[in-house]
Amino acid sequence: MDFPEEKKKDLRIALLTAGKDPHYALGLLSALAYEDLHIDFIGNDMMEDACFTKRPDVSYFNLRGDQRGDAPFGEKVFRILRYYGRLLAYAFQSDARIFHILWLNKFHFFDKTVVNIYYKLLRKKLVYTAHNVNAGERDNTDGFLNRISLRFMYSVVDHIFVHTDRMKQKIVTDYKIDTGKISVIPFGVNNMIPNSDMTKGAARDRLGLKDNEKVMLFFGNIAPYKGLEYLVSAMAALKGRIDGLRLIIAGRVKDHHCQDYWGRIQQSIDSNGLRRTVLLHIRYVPDKDVEVFLKAADVLVLPYKHIFQSGVLFLAYNFGLPVIAADVGSIRDSITDGETGFVFRAEDPADLADKIYRFFRSDLYGSSEESAQKIMKYVNDNNSWSTVSKTTYGIYQSLNK
Repeated sequence: MDFPEEKKKDLRIALLTAGKDPHYALGLLSALAYEDLHIDFIGNDMMEDACFTKRPDVSYFNLRGDQRGDAPFGEKVFRILRYYGRLLAYAFQSDARIFHILWLNKFHFFDKTVVNIYYKLLRKKLVYTAHNVNAGERDNTDGFLNRISLRFMYSVVDHIFVHTDRMKQKIVTDYKIDTGKISVIPFGVNNMIPNSDMTKGAARDRLGLKDNEKVMLFFGNIAPYKGLEYLVSAMAALKGRIDGLRLIIAGRVKDHHCQDYWGRIQQSIDSNGLRRTVLLHIRYVPDKDVEVFLKAADVLVLPYKHIFQSGVLFLAYNFGLPVIAADVGSIRDSITDGETGFVFRAEDPADLADKIYRFFRSDLYGSSEESAQKIMKYVNDNNSWSTVSKTTYGIYQSLNK
């Protein structure tokens, strides 16, 4: 793709990605790149060759480098220490007036306190996107130090972006932050995943599924807060009620702390006699393979126990796939009952089973092609990156005065 030559930009900002969630970071970059600013994009090896990093008004800084998870422990320690050194050196010499923190780095407490103090000493204006108000609550790692460092970070940054009104209210209530310091932006739709002309039939052939089977999908990292056990229990309760019901579990176990949890899930699958109806792909799913799972499924199921918003939900919508999700956080606000999916009572496998049964008797399943078109229109109307970038750029301009 050819880009026009860069014109002189009065505003320079830095997007600090921590090398995480390239779909969100690159989606935001693709929209901001059309605004009147110059962007320093702090990324890693994986994002370096993305199209929009080649624009003349984007300077790419590969500070994070290689992030392979199979590297030896000593190499991982060296990589993260080298990254912090590069990041602090970049901040010291950077002309960017605004640092937009999309994700925290490896050492969260250090990031929320010492690193932010360092940025402020360099007279940087700080913007933070809080994808989760308090991830410690979700991951069962919350404690006094986590909460006090979060309170400090929310107070020291100049502006905070959240994805829902409920998230905004929680920050105001729990952390005593002025409401005018927080802006609500939609979660930008993931349009970075390849979407070819592969048909549902072809996707099912790839996975060994039959055309007449009713297929549910659990997609993403496997961790306790995802509530996968409730989906397995619902699956067991539906034996004999829905013919040809299948479940795909696709994703990797999040980390070694979650291995025991995954072990219990496997035991539950076996003890409920579900081994032949559950299709396991327990691995990291590269972008090129994601569409296979989304196109093979009839519905995505998100049985979360704790979360405010889910990027996987909007990824499914972008492929026209309806969603059955637990009523946690702000999930309900993103699902139109009977039109884009269904919501069930969190941690209630019986209610989940009822919603699954209802889905396969509804027009969402019976008229799947028509439903898919409506769902794709819904997400493009409500979660476009152009909407995100307009609000984001407006905040940048207000901080640059």
